[in-house]
Amino acid sequence: MCKAAEQVKEVVQNTQLQIAYHFPCPIYLIERPDFLPQVNEVSEEFLKQQQQTLDEIYPVKMTGNYFADPRLDKFTEFVGSTAWNILNEQGYFMQDKVVSFTEMWTQEHHKHSAMEQHVHGYGSQIVGFYFLEVPENSSRVVFHDPRMGKAQIDLPETDVNQATIASKMINFEPKLGLMVFSNAWLAHSFTRHASEKPIKFVHFNLTVQMAQTVACPAAEVI
Repeated sequence: MCKAAEQVKEVVQNTQLQIAYHFPCPIYLIERPDFLPQVNEVSEEFLKQQQQTLDEIYPVKMTGNYFADPRLDKFTEFVGSTAWNILNEQGYFMQDKVVSFTEMWTQEHHKHSAMEQHVHGYGSQIVGFYFLEVPENSSRVVFHDPRMGKAQIDLPETDVNQATIASKMINFEPKLGLMVFSNAWLAHSFTRHASEKPIKFVHFNLTVQMAQTVACPAAEVI
């Protein structure tokens, strides 16, 4: 075994491997604090409408959908345009397609709350978050490796605190005004919230539809 290992080591040292990375799982982040005042105003209004009592097991409050609220036109236009651009840059043919919201709502997670790993189906193509309130010791948003074949034969990681090809998940620290986008097939979750103050964020899902075409009226034959 030792001799074989030495031979393999010698071959590796004398051979330069070519690496081709394919099938990436991109996650997009951008800071847009300029949207905070208007989004917070609408978010708080919809949270008050719910009049929810916190559950001891699931201490979270959620609003209904408000993507159609005209006060958020600039925000929704930016989110929608960014989602379209992401899919277009990923190589999808988007020239005859538009994106539209299926859901956009606020989640307010209190101490010990968390979000289990899940994906958004039923036509969603892009999902994302916009962070409105982020106290210290807040939950972190986590994205999970979608490769089931890797999960079946996985090996222990050398250091789970380092992001490597072997990583099973990756987490991001929320920041006030941070916006995060990912493909809907990439599973996400939130770690348990440890702060006495709640973390609050907008969660949005977008789908893709064919652009509507307007048919020209037939010319009148004289």
